Amino acid sequence: MSPPENILPWAAALGVGLLIGIERERSQPPESPAGLRSFVLAALAGAVAGAIGAAAVAVSIGAFALLTLAGYLHTRQSDPGLTTEFALLLTVLLGVLAQQAPGLAAALGVLVAATLAAKTMLHEFARHVLSAQEMESGLLLATAALVVLPLLPDQPIAWLAGLNLHTLWLLAVLVMAIESMGHIAVRAFGSQRGLALSGLAGGFVSSTATIASMAQRARLNVAMQGDCLRAALLSNVATVVELSLLVALLEPALLPSLLPAVGLYGAGAVLAVGATWRRRLGAAEDSTSSELAAHRPFQPLQALLFAAILAGVLLAAEWARRMLGSDAALAATGMAGFADAHAAAASAAQMAANGAFSPWQALLAIGLALTTNAVSKIVAGFAGAQWAFGWANVAAQFVLIGLFWLGLWLGTGNAWVGS
Repeated sequence: MSPPENILPWAAALGVGLLIGIERERSQPPESPAGLRSFVLAALAGAVAGAIGAAAVAVSIGAFALLTLAGYLHTRQSDPGLTTEFALLLTVLLGVLAQQAPGLAAALGVLVAATLAAKTMLHEFARHVLSAQEMESGLLLATAALVVLPLLPDQPIAWLAGLNLHTLWLLAVLVMAIESMGHIAVRAFGSQRGLALSGLAGGFVSSTATIASMAQRARLNVAMQGDCLRAALLSNVATVVELSLLVALLEPALLPSLLPAVGLYGAGAVLAVGATWRRRLGAAEDSTSSELAAHRPFQPLQALLFAAILAGVLLAAEWARRMLGSDAALAATGMAGFADAHAAAASAAQMAANGAFSPWQALLAIGLALTTNAVSKIVAGFAGAQWAFGWANVAAQFVLIGLFWLGLWLGTGNAWVGS
């Protein structure tokens, strides 16, 4: 039997005070002015004030502010930090919040207690693990996601051929976030175990660039050729996963017909990775943590270039559609795959969402883009002058593209025949 609703705010306030108070009681010296009882009373005082009204809340916050100031002045010689004082004031506010949203107050109370308990780990991470380069990149990503993105209009702009700046920037933010996750994986598992993860994460940004990078690495260290080839092939898995996500984001109606194609392509890529397992000739040398930390988690210009390519393809395709008809726009979108399959596929999905492409035209454009992109990947595979690596990549690309077209034919029921 659930408790009456009027009990929940008080229970939430009491729980928050107990949780934060226990953590502070265990971590603070005995002479600390604020312990378990103080935090419980602070939370309940906030709840009482919240039930009385705004004036009571103001008086309570002012009183506890004075009390925490007095406590800090008394203990600042032995404990110059302000964490406990801030936590006490926050506990009062959480008690007030519990009267309006007990669930939210309880969740925030758990978060506050967890943050306080993780003091040693957080200090170690901030001072010794996180590099200045990573800190800079993290702030840049946060600015792009939390400052710039909300300011952009989330609607098509007529004078920009229906471009949605919010969607374009969101895609750029996703690229940066995915590449950052790849960087974290490499740092967490080391360059040897993280090489495959690096290839997979790199494929979300640019499979072509990832294959070229792995080809170069294979040339410099022949013993790593099998690992590099495996990582390069894993980037194809990322390509088709991101392509599916982009289509789902922009035009979900295309997914049912596209799923057999991406399923066969992805399965083929996974089997190709398994087939290269026996090619491993040696162990990769792990990079040190400091070497990895010196690298940028992501390249902002690559993410912006992705968004710019997408915008350019959309504008060119719209111009071609208006001037020459939809077939010219379809060809232009497909040819854009030489530069970036993700951007071209997203363009095709956006054109279908805008009504400029029919569903089968959009799917055909995606297939053309993936095919032209495979040509770029083949060229990239020979970037390291490793013929064994390059020809293995050629074989893989031919098989994968064949599987994709087979799946597309099955998924559409040969819908474009006679269209």
